[in-house]
Amino acid sequence: MKLIADLHVHSHYSRATSRDMNLEGMSEWAKLKGINLLGTGDFTHPQWLNELEAKLIPSHDGIYTYNGVNFMLTAEVSNIFNKGGKLRKVHQVLFCPSFEIAKQINEQLAKRGNLLADGRPTFGMEASELVEIVMQISQKNMVIPAHVWTPWFSVFGSNSGFDSIKECYEDMEMHIHALETGLSSDPKMNWRVSALDKYALISNSDAHSPAKLGREANIFDLKELTYGALAQAIKEKDKKKFLCTYEFFPEEGKYHADGHRNCDILLTPKQSKKYGDICPVCKKPLTIGVLHRVEELADREEGYVPKNHIPFESLVPLREIIAKVLKKGEFTAAVHGEYMGLIKYFGSEFAVLHAGEEDLKLATHTRIAEAVILMQKGELSITPGFDGVFGKIEFEKKKVKEEALSQTTLGDF
Repeated sequence: MKLIADLHVHSHYSRATSRDMNLEGMSEWAKLKGINLLGTGDFTHPQWLNELEAKLIPSHDGIYTYNGVNFMLTAEVSNIFNKGGKLRKVHQVLFCPSFEIAKQINEQLAKRGNLLADGRPTFGMEASELVEIVMQISQKNMVIPAHVWTPWFSVFGSNSGFDSIKECYEDMEMHIHALETGLSSDPKMNWRVSALDKYALISNSDAHSPAKLGREANIFDLKELTYGALAQAIKEKDKKKFLCTYEFFPEEGKYHADGHRNCDILLTPKQSKKYGDICPVCKKPLTIGVLHRVEELADREEGYVPKNHIPFESLVPLREIIAKVLKKGEFTAAVHGEYMGLIKYFGSEFAVLHAGEEDLKLATHTRIAEAVILMQKGELSITPGFDGVFGKIEFEKKKVKEEALSQTTLGDF
């Protein structure tokens, strides 16, 4: 059974999240996207867990269904703690095989923090202590460091992270089997760090609204869809079962490059080092992005590909492509109409993004068809994202990275 899985999302109980991130909205958009399996997100929130238990129908071994879509119990938690003389902020994704075990996790976590405060609760304990609590409840649980390179809240983040998984998790490292790459990095970047070879690299949307589901995802081929089979495919990095990931172009991620949003400054790692990682305009520390952080920890040259790696594809969300070509907002009537027309023609968004040129030209405007083909070939020009600003894509031949950055950065100070 081939399936597309997006396992890190948020419910309407999380801050800054759409009220449509309920089972109804999530399942309808999953079908539009072509997603077969969704994480529930936020099972640590008691009200959301009650809603899930009331509405989800048990299927097979930790898999539940609603409105024709499969779900698996997942959550994200935030750990903020002092270690090594530094304030650390690490986000972690939890996978759970049953409501019974989820309730046991919540019972223990409720002793450490307010689970009702947010769908993504915050705890003052170390990340390793959270792993210990979760794994003592059941060895079937999984803890996966979230968006591992993001500057502010991740295990390798430039502002609060560590230089290795071992440094963060110590003896609990043995329970870490996978890492989430995040929107601002892709597997190719992670492959430059040899210490990460033993971990599976997974990709998820971290969606806060239904339309953002599937902007990153994982593709599996399992004999049957069960929690155990999926967890095993990830842990073993079995290429026959874990086929690939769908990725953002990492330059489009909002923390890919270095810079200062308020000063409109975008820099390469080389340029940042020239300025001592200080903004040349306001003279305050730059927000150091993912590319810079990877360069700091990398022990391999760019382009290195490990043996037995899980491959990946880079995609641009369909609404974004249509909006760019039509020069209209993503949520305008014109973009929505074109989007729904393509979904009706091909069956799902992922089917559109993988369609052939002739089929696309029969289904839509030539310019939209050409833009999809350019995306498939990777022939895009991207002004990288930085300091919380998403990158900007142009559907034209990709520029050399250093050139693209230098043309959009310094100006006159």
